[in-house]
Parts: sequence; structure tokens; C-alpha cells
Amino acid sequence: MKIKTNDNVKVLSGKDAGKTGKVIQVFPKEEKVVVEGVNIMKKNMKANKKGEKGQKIELAGPFHISKVALVCPRCNKETRVGYKMDGADKKRICRKCKELID
Repeated sequence: MKIKTNDNVKVLSGKDAGKTGKVIQVFPKEEKVVVEGVNIMKKNMKANKKGEKGQKIELAGPFHISKVALVCPRCNKETRVGYKMDGADKKRICRKCKELID
């Protein structure tokens, strides 16, 4: 996958289109990502003990990787990711400014 945890991404489509955030979690098999502050879902939690009240928790839900684009840390533009071989290592590069992302 070209997008990793702690990358800054911009949402391209859906109800949160245009928002940016940090990737919290990546699910490579499902091709999904969880972005901080985007795609907020509410979950009702039951009370654990008697006399305690239940509560509503807000969680960031996962969505498909194709709905986000990486934001380059150097040029601050949304971009696609390219790869460059640096000796035996494979490095990610920005397709717009040609700088290393990692």
C-alpha cells in the first residue's frame, strides 16, 4: 500500500470531502484506512454496572483507500506516490516535487 500510518491525507469524495487528517490505522487486506477526525460514527455503549448510565462514543470509521490522496510534506499538495530505488531500499517519492516522502 502506498499510504501508511501517520501520513497526512486529504479526503477526495464523500461527506467529508476536502478535509485533511492523519492516518491512524491501515487495513491492507480490506484496502481501508482510518483518518483522524473524518468519517465520524456514533456508537451506543451499554452500562457495565447497575446504576451506571450508558454513553455515546464517537469513533472514526474506516473508508476505502481510493477516497484519499497523500499530502506531500514538502510541497503541501495532494499527490500520487511514486517509488525510487535507493540502493537496496525502495523509497516513496512525491510525483509533483520529486522529493522523498519518508
